[in-house]
Amino acid sequence: MTDELRAPFLVLLLTLFLMWSSVWIGVFIRKRHQELDKDVSRDFEILLGSTLTLLSLIIGFSLSMAINRYDQRKNYEEAEANAIGTEYLRADLLPAVDSARVRTLLREYLQLRISFYQTRNKLDLQKINNRTAQLQDELWSVVQIPVAAQPNPVHGLVLSGMNDVLNSQGYTQAAWWNRTPIGVWGLMATVGIFSCLMIGYISHRATEGFVRLLILPLILSIAFFLIADVDSPRSGVIRVVPQNLVSLSQSLPGR
Repeated sequence: MTDELRAPFLVLLLTLFLMWSSVWIGVFIRKRHQELDKDVSRDFEILLGSTLTLLSLIIGFSLSMAINRYDQRKNYEEAEANAIGTEYLRADLLPAVDSARVRTLLREYLQLRISFYQTRNKLDLQKINNRTAQLQDELWSVVQIPVAAQPNPVHGLVLSGMNDVLNSQGYTQAAWWNRTPIGVWGLMATVGIFSCLMIGYISHRATEGFVRLLILPLILSIAFFLIADVDSPRSGVIRVVPQNLVSLSQSLPGR
C-alpha cells in the first residue's frame, strides 16, 4: 500500500472511484428505505456538516505537513550544495596529491547527488545509492590519511567539512523517506467515504443531480492527489529541483 500512495495519479483515480461509489451506495440505501422525515433529515445534515468539518481539518493538516516536508527537502538540497562547495575549497589545505584526489571524487559525488534528485527509475536509483556509498568511503579515506599523518587544526577543518558532506546526504535521505503515515491516509479515506455515503443518502432526486453529486468526490480526490503529489518527491509532478547542486556543478573548475 505504501508504494501505491507514492503514485499521485493512482491516488487521484482510486479516490475518485471510492468516493463516487460511496455516493451512489448512499443513494441505493436511501431508495430501499422510506422517505426521511424532516427531523431525521435535519439530524443527518448536522452530522454531515460535522463530518465534513472534521475531514477538512484532517486534509488541511495533512497538506500542511506535506508542504513542510517538501520545504525540508529543498533546504537539505541547499545544505548539500553548501557542504560540497565548502569542502571543495577546503581541499586546498591538503597536500597537492590528496587535494587533487579529493576534488576529483567530489566532482563525481556531486554528479551522483544531482542524479539522485532527478532519477525516477528504481534500478538507476539503486546504482546511484551504491556508488554514492562507495564514494563516501573513498572520500573519507582520502581525507583521513593525511589528517592522521599530520594532525593539526587546519587538517581538522578539512575533516570536519567532509563530515558535513556525508551527514548532509544522510539528512536528505531521511527527509525523502519521511511520508504521510498510513494511518492518516486511512482516516482521511474513512471520513471521506462516510461523508459521501451521507451525501448520497440525504440527496433528493439523485438521478437528476448527477453533476451535483460529483462535486464532493471530485474535490476530495483532487485534495488527496495534491497531498500525495507534494509528499512524493520522486514520482510526483511537484518535485525538488536540485538547482543549487546544478549551479555548483557548473561553477566548479575542471569539470
